[in-house]
This record gives sequence, structure tokens and C-alpha cells, in this order.
Amino acid sequence: MKNIALQRTQFSRIPLYIWWFFLLTSCAGIQQSVVGEGWAGNTINTAVFRKNALVSDADFQYTAYYNQEGFVALGKRRLGTDLWETQVTNYKGNIRDAHNVIAIMVDAHGYLHVAWDHHNTRLRYARSITPGSLALSSEQPMIGLNEGQVSYPEFYALPNGSLLFLYRDGGSGNGNLVINKYNPETERWCRIHNNLIDGEGKRNAYWQAYVDNKGAIHLSWVWRETPDVGSNHDMAYACSTDGGVTWMRTTGTPYTLPITAENAEYATHIAMQHELINQTAMAADEDGNPFIASYWRSPGALVPQYKLIYHIHGQWQVRSLDFRKTAFSLRGGGTKEIPIARPQLMVKGKGEDAAVYLLFRDNERRNRPSLLRIDKLKDKGFKLMDLDKTSLASWEPNYDTELWRRNHILHVFIQTTAQKDGEGVLDVPSTPVRILQWKP
Repeated sequence: MKNIALQRTQFSRIPLYIWWFFLLTSCAGIQQSVVGEGWAGNTINTAVFRKNALVSDADFQYTAYYNQEGFVALGKRRLGTDLWETQVTNYKGNIRDAHNVIAIMVDAHGYLHVAWDHHNTRLRYARSITPGSLALSSEQPMIGLNEGQVSYPEFYALPNGSLLFLYRDGGSGNGNLVINKYNPETERWCRIHNNLIDGEGKRNAYWQAYVDNKGAIHLSWVWRETPDVGSNHDMAYACSTDGGVTWMRTTGTPYTLPITAENAEYATHIAMQHELINQTAMAADEDGNPFIASYWRSPGALVPQYKLIYHIHGQWQVRSLDFRKTAFSLRGGGTKEIPIARPQLMVKGKGEDAAVYLLFRDNERRNRPSLLRIDKLKDKGFKLMDLDKTSLASWEPNYDTELWRRNHILHVFIQTTAQKDGEGVLDVPSTPVRILQWKP
């Protein structure tokens, strides 16, 4: 970033009385609450691949973030209130690497599971000592195997109360997808797959996943050939209806595992060097039809656009959401400074009548948290709106997936965070961690 003086102004602390005024004058139908102060020198607190930054059960909502000193901070509130209980743990992370995000999930018995500080490093995992507590246990292994080169930890909750834990074992351009499963009755993890998607030593899969209301696990991914993000290509898909043990294509044909570039089903083919981003978003409608959101540049076009990929009526379809005007190039390694955020995706309803919501940030919209709304999938048009007037710099969206699944209420983790290109860090003060609430 070029204008450091401007950045310091944008990231300066806001007096408490202004925050109260801001909260009382939120947009109609939108409420906000402040949790605490978080590290803002890069996007480690706001990377889109956090699963999750914010999560809830039927009674309580939890969040996690790194504070200015790099300690993992946890927050908890009763749903329907704005009063957050917070606790700074004894655990620290390497906050200078924006990959090293915190992932959380609450299980069926109310225990909070936390994984943090991973980028080709050892597993760091702990669980709350009692249900509902913010005090964590000592660090512990899950399985004890393939836990030395962990990246991109992600928790997912299944309808039967089990949890899934997905992570990459290995490096960029040469890594495999590992899946663990947690039984809340025995309080033990087991290994389902050491290598569900095999890069064959040549590439690795950057995935996104979603568990629908029927318990089906939807998984899609782009392949990357090298650490250069420009080598991303294609969008593949697989689905499991038995808790992640066996996997199939949209036709119902089972995969022979592991899945490779040769036997994968492709939702759409996208060539390398077309600004295709990795680790974006998935959802499904009430009939279990998968939806994927990403962005890339179509052949012959100059401007990358957000794209909606979905499977309906037995075939894959791609819809380009052409509202952007600004070109950019996506090349190189490390965490990138990009003028748009990777999106989040929510779907309500089913089939052609499903409503689709794309949550994103775009420099063209002054880096505000914005929402693209398609009221019915069969409609050709869409609506754009900003959920907040604050510029969030390099923020990417993260929302409470479980609350949306239960009640179709959107709670979004908000923090203004910087990002210097190529894994850099900027000297900026901490900024408020906020939760924005909106109901369609």
C-alpha cells in the first residue's frame, strides 16, 4: 500500500462515544455490537477461509480473533443480546503470517473447539474445559498422524452432532486433503481420509465445503500447480451423503479414491492465468443443489467478475455477475493485496425460486461490506447494497453459518484490516471487532 499516512488515519482508534452514536444510527434493519480490539496489521483475523470466525448453537454465539499482542481472544454472548464476555487465552499465533487463522466450532454438547496458528506447521488444537466455557484445555493432538504440516484448518458441524475437521497436509502446489471426524459421545477424533484429494506430487486442491440441512457434504476446489496463485485452474466437485466416508459425482456415480485431476468432475473449466481465486464459498439450496461463488476473468475479458456456479436440472451452469469495472492481475505467492474480497454465499429456498446472497467487499464500493441479492434464481437481474458505510480496507467476509442454517439470519464478523502484498505486515493500530446483524 502506498499512502501510509492515510492508512494510519483510517485505522486510528475511534472514541467510545462515537461508537455508541454509530451503533444507535445503524442502517434500518441492521444492528451491530462491539466485541473487543483486534490485530489489524494484516488480514489474519478476516481471511475468508476461516471456518469459522463466528459460530453459535441454540443459545450462545462465540467468536475468536488475535489481539494486538498476538494472543488468541475468545468472545461469547447469549443470542439476542449485545453484551459480550471475552477472555484472552495463553495461546499465541504467528500474526505476521495472514494464513495462520483461528478456526472455531461448538459441538452438540456445548464444547468450543479451537484450532489456530497453522501454515505448514504442527497442529495446534484445544477444546473448552467445560461446555460453554471460554477457558481452553492444554494443546492436544487429534489423531497424532499427519499433523506436522497443517494448513487451512476448518471445522464443520453435521446434523447428527458430529464434527468434521478438514486441513491440508503439505505445501502449496504439493498437498493433500485430510479429514477427521469427532464423536461428541466418546469425545474422540478419528481419521476418515489421509488423502481425499490427491495432488499426486504435482499440485494441490484449494477447497471450499458446505454441509446442507440433510447432512450432505458438498466439496469443490480449484487446482494449483505451483505456489503462484496465477496457476489456479478449473472448478471441481464432489459430494458425500454418509458423513464423508464415500464420495460421488452429481450423477450419483461413486468416486474411486483418492480423487485426482484425471477422475474429478468439473463444474466448469477455467484456464490458468485468468485471475481465478482460491478458497471461496459454497452453499446449497433446500433440495441439496450445490452453489459455488468465486471470481475470475472470462476469456477475452479484461475485468475479473464474481461468478455464480450452480447445479440445477441435472447440469452445471455459470452466471457472471457483471457489475465490476476495474481490471487487476492475480500473480505471485503469499497473501495478496487484492481490490476485491473472496465472497461468502448464502442460499434460501430451492430451485429456480431460491434467493441467493453474495457477501463481498470491492474497492469500487469504497471497501464497504456489500451484498449482492438475487431474489429468485430465475430472475436475470440482481440488487446491490452496502450493509455498512465503513471502509474495511482489505477485510474479507465471514459469517455465522449455523445461525443462517437455523434461522436465515445473517451475523457477520467485521473488522477493518490491512494487507500488504506478498505476506507483508503494516504498522497500524488495533481496530474494533464488530458483529453486524441483518435479516433478509
